[in-house]
Amino acid sequence: MKSPLFVGIDVSQLTLDIGVEGQACPAQIENKDRAIRGWLKTLPAESCIGLESTGSYHRSVVKRAIEAGHTVYLLNARDLSHYSRSLGRRAKTDRLDAQMIARYLAREYTHLHPYQLPTLVQAQLDEWIQRRHTVVKAQTMVRQSFAEAAKPRALARLRRSFEAMIEELDRSIRDCVAQDPALAPIARNLQTVVGIGPLIGSAFANAITRRPFKNSDAVVAYFGLDPRVRDSGMKRGRRFLSKRGPAELRRLAYLGALSACKTKLWRPIYEHYRARGLSSTATLNVIARKLVRIAFAIVKSGLPFRPELLQNACTKP
Repeated sequence: MKSPLFVGIDVSQLTLDIGVEGQACPAQIENKDRAIRGWLKTLPAESCIGLESTGSYHRSVVKRAIEAGHTVYLLNARDLSHYSRSLGRRAKTDRLDAQMIARYLAREYTHLHPYQLPTLVQAQLDEWIQRRHTVVKAQTMVRQSFAEAAKPRALARLRRSFEAMIEELDRSIRDCVAQDPALAPIARNLQTVVGIGPLIGSAFANAITRRPFKNSDAVVAYFGLDPRVRDSGMKRGRRFLSKRGPAELRRLAYLGALSACKTKLWRPIYEHYRARGLSSTATLNVIARKLVRIAFAIVKSGLPFRPELLQNACTKP
């Protein structure tokens, strides 16, 4: 079987630097739809294309490449940075980065997951949820900035504006889910879980249904809630979260755990892990993982939450 062509792209607002594994001469094209279409016609069928996610600048080339029948991989920027340093290169340019991405893809593509274009509803939900996070973060920064300072009158108006914007975004998220016949029942079932409200239910439903996860461990890893092990010989290192998944999903899972631990259903589980010596943050992360596992089970089964099943929830973190 003939090996596919491995192409690396370094994306910027105006240009795309293109490197091909095994070819020494990189190319550069404009990051415009017409130039992208023309370049894609020059590639062999079913080429493998790798690039980093760069806000919105990568969207056009990703969409056109998938439509043209190529396999696209959105790569983790941290992995690429570590890989680049491991090569011992003495320089860093956009063209060198494109060649490095092509080289990385050629060696690791069998362990990577091809990118799948979201549906219109999924893309809209991603946008609303990310915008809400931006507003909440800005609101927190303003509140902390004036925590120990004189509070001007305009601060109250600004606070009300933030709250109104968050309410409007929440309404947009709910309406977007309600109008989708596939996501709506899943989100309703997820909201039967103690600790999962409309926002978290919508975000979880959108994330879990758009990828073919094999099991709950894969979902936990995608959320970045899986423990990172650092052991060597007789030394057992501290455990940290991998934090490799979308930060907003991880934040929402943690907030869900924070809310769940205040209830009679989840409080004994929280106290169980605290009694074992876990810190409050570590315990909340354990419960966040449980919420994600439960969410995955609900999506797979199509059934609402059964609280009685939590009696054995302490057995698997």
